[in-house]
Amino acid sequence: MGVVAVRKSSTVVVRPPPEPATATVNINLSPLDKNVMSVPAAVFMVFDRPIHQPGATIEKALSQALAHYSAVSGRLAAGAEQGEFHIRCTGEGVPFVAAAADCALKDAEFFGRSAAGALLEELAIYYPAEHCGFGDPLLMMQVTEFSCGGFVVGVTWNHVLADAAGIGQFLQAVGELARGLPSPSVAPVRRDDALTAVPPPTDGFVELMMTLQPADMAALDVTVPWGLIDRIKDGCNARGSSRSRPPCTTFEAVAALLWQCRTRAVGLSSSPEEPVALYFAVNARRHVGARRGYYGNCVTGRVVVAKAGAVAGGDLADLVGMIQRAKSQIPEQFDGGGKKGVTADRRGVAGLAVDGYNVLIVTSWRNLGLDMADFGGGPPARVTTYARGRVRAPNCVPCPGNDALGSSVMAACVREEHAAAFLGELASRSR
Repeated sequence: MGVVAVRKSSTVVVRPPPEPATATVNINLSPLDKNVMSVPAAVFMVFDRPIHQPGATIEKALSQALAHYSAVSGRLAAGAEQGEFHIRCTGEGVPFVAAAADCALKDAEFFGRSAAGALLEELAIYYPAEHCGFGDPLLMMQVTEFSCGGFVVGVTWNHVLADAAGIGQFLQAVGELARGLPSPSVAPVRRDDALTAVPPPTDGFVELMMTLQPADMAALDVTVPWGLIDRIKDGCNARGSSRSRPPCTTFEAVAALLWQCRTRAVGLSSSPEEPVALYFAVNARRHVGARRGYYGNCVTGRVVVAKAGAVAGGDLADLVGMIQRAKSQIPEQFDGGGKKGVTADRRGVAGLAVDGYNVLIVTSWRNLGLDMADFGGGPPARVTTYARGRVRAPNCVPCPGNDALGSSVMAACVREEHAAAFLGELASRSR
């Protein structure tokens, strides 16, 4: 289909309902918050079942939710001491846009190979700069209704406010209020002393990534079929009993496959001794004892480093084993200030190239509650994200949606000249 026209209303600022004046609350940032301060993020929820006036319905519910989630309508601010930052619960509100698209959802091409041509550019309010500033809203929302009655909810936010699980919890709360519930079913928590006391989980890989310059990557929307995932799982589980290794998960199977296919596609296997790395993010709530309802940042990560030849030509079960061993070491990041994990990661990334193209980041958005938001017509048919413009490192994000077919993945992991080879590698495994 050709260019889709999206007609947008003027931006309004949604605030919580008026209440008696109280002192402005400051929420100090945890070390995990500070790791992602001023980093913009985006999520898109595609709903194929209509509801009555989605824009007005969600705008009203958003206002009600802000009464419970006061941090969302606040702003990032600097403290009196150098390096001290906090969220001020000022009630300044959330920018909101209601929009309409001139086509049906089934005819919309959300994902263009070129980032500039993606329809997702029109389905959210974006921050004006590469990083979020102190005066910027912590969250913005756009609801776009399509001619079929389906709609897309696009949410952009400053990562310092919440991780993906936290945003999922917030959007579930908005959905519950839209459906007429008197209050959210989960009481939100943004201030948690257990998180404030967590030692900074800084690792050598994160330090390396911060030195990289943003680069152009092809935006690819791929699906890893369930049949292929099951074959990978069966191959792994046949290697050993549950006593010797845990069962292979969907995430582990997909991450190992993406790592191997990408390593082959970009030609790294032609230098079999060159180190390549896989970095994956993990929800750390159970590792740090976060309170139920906590919606701030509680994500850590692990890095796996191996030789390109071993990744490109090895058995996928071996790659899954590497990922599982890295996951088993997560508790070490929160013991003794995380020094043991930091030292290991710094050793592992020592030989990585300075341009970062021999690195792959995989961040799963499955099982985080993003697919459970329901504004009145049921959960979303699809959840996805969008890497706007240039990206700092090659990355893949497995997302909920297309579950009848397989695991959906938004990939910005190869340059355009390697896109066909990457897709070809994935296709050859699916036969």
